[in-house]
Amino acid sequence: MSSIIHGLNKAFENRVRLGIMSILMVNQKVDFTSLKEMLQVSDGNLASHISALEKVSYIKITKQFIGKKPNTSYSASTGGKKAFTNHLDAIEKLIKKGGKQ
Repeated sequence: MSSIIHGLNKAFENRVRLGIMSILMVNQKVDFTSLKEMLQVSDGNLASHISALEKVSYIKITKQFIGKKPNTSYSASTGGKKAFTNHLDAIEKLIKKGGKQ
């Protein structure tokens, strides 16, 4: 018998990372400032969580210039979308199993 929490992904344990992936799952791409405003976190906090998700290849980063201003945007990678969907499925199973006692 496998553990009831076996399918949960450690990369999404933090609420900021959960928020980042939730936003990226429903938007094709989002820039740094928009993510920061939506999640109401500091630059450093957001940057560290983005770095953690980039390290496991769950997000893609695009750097470009808009006019003369640098702009960084993020999108969920194919692997990130799959991992996040699997994580949500595991949460759903956990909720369903937890209610059957």
